Amino acid sequence: MSDNDFVMLDRFDHAILRAVARDGRISVTDMSQQIGLSKSPTQARLKKLESEGYILGYRAMLNPIRLGLDHVAFVEVKLSDTREAALNAFNDAVRAVPEIEQAYMIAGNFDYLLKVRTADMKDYRRVLGQVISALPYVTSSSTYVAMEAVKEGMISAQTDI
Repeated sequence: MSDNDFVMLDRFDHAILRAVARDGRISVTDMSQQIGLSKSPTQARLKKLESEGYILGYRAMLNPIRLGLDHVAFVEVKLSDTREAALNAFNDAVRAVPEIEQAYMIAGNFDYLLKVRTADMKDYRRVLGQVISALPYVTSSSTYVAMEAVKEGMISAQTDI
């Protein structure tokens, strides 16, 4: 599937995507009423959007603050080696660290940007010193602590989809 396949979606497909972005638990019956299509074609379109990878899955959105995970740090990481095998080793290791909420390979003065969520600074220092610093090929890191989340999340119902 290429990025150009997205333009092949019609208004009903876009309406379904907006509906599930707004409420991932919406019933097919309610969705069909919202978008103006009967239940069977709505369900068939929903299954097609799932199978073609437009909808990646459904999950509960947990409140990290209520769970005591309100310390967020962004970490720039530089690697000693950026050949494919080193990148793969680093990527695999990052995926195994539960405190790393997001990880992006960056084109710039460093190689990766990590979003790390922990309970507090003490816990973050443990993760940085014992886990992140020990990841394959890490040579240095710089930390930026978030003071407040202004906007977080995935594509929402308000996004022009």
